Amino acid sequence: MDVDPMPVHRTAVRRRRVLPGIAMLTALVAGATGCTDGNGIGTSDPKGGGSSAAPAQPGKYRSLPQPCKAADAKRLKAMLPATDSLTTEQRERLYAGTADPSYDGDRHVGCRWNAQTPEGNLLLSVTFERVVSYDRATTSDDDKARQVYVRLLTAAKLPFPGPTGSPTPGTGAGPGNGTNTSGGPGAPPAPAPGGSTAPPPAASAPGSASPSAPAAPAPSASPTAAPELGSRVLEGLGSEAFLDDKLSAAGATAAQARTVRIVFRTSNVLVTVEYSVQPSGPGSVPPSAETQDKARQLAQALAERFSE
Repeated sequence: MDVDPMPVHRTAVRRRRVLPGIAMLTALVAGATGCTDGNGIGTSDPKGGGSSAAPAQPGKYRSLPQPCKAADAKRLKAMLPATDSLTTEQRERLYAGTADPSYDGDRHVGCRWNAQTPEGNLLLSVTFERVVSYDRATTSDDDKARQVYVRLLTAAKLPFPGPTGSPTPGTGAGPGNGTNTSGGPGAPPAPAPGGSTAPPPAASAPGSASPSAPAAPAPSASPTAAPELGSRVLEGLGSEAFLDDKLSAAGATAAQARTVRIVFRTSNVLVTVEYSVQPSGPGSVPPSAETQDKARQLAQALAERFSE
């Protein structure tokens, strides 16, 4: 019996019509799912409704200056005076400084100087640190640098800058009311028995001596000691800065050494200047005002170099 070929022909026609429809549906699905990057990770449509916050901008500074050449020669000579016994080569070696070991010159560098004088030993160091945030989606380089600065400020046991209460001048030793309770000079006369005030003793006649009156002490001829400035937060130096002043303990043979450390931040870079003065013999204390002034002048010059 013969087979009718018509059903086979209709089936083939129906398959040709179905295949283009499947291809069109696949293309529509692919277009709706979006694009993929080279790793096959989907990326969001920039015109879509959802948006993510832009990452924080990198810090202002991408590199660091050479610390051994950061300070000018005139300022180094003022902080580290060389003796006349040094040769020209020794002077050049002194002011050239010694670079600290560094594994990344764009992240952390430093330099040190050491001068021996008849008056004592002088040490100076300058350090630059560029802070980088590894998660700029939440923290910028500047914010990360400020976190490092706050840790150093806290380690120095210094308070954050702000208004602080201070005693009113001339209030004396009393509890805030200015009353002198010590009975020393300037205190009111004590009341006599019965509540009345005892009259002051009569003045001696000219030329007569009072056997009970002690002789007046001779005025002291010693000069007034310079006041200690101490550690504190500084203003007008970089974005924020503080000064840490330390005086070593006195010894029987060793003199007290004063070390002044200044730390300031400018954008994402932290700068540390440390200046130490140790007299050659005991009994001499380096003045805080002079030591701090020299260290601060160098720190100010370095801050101005970063702002250029």
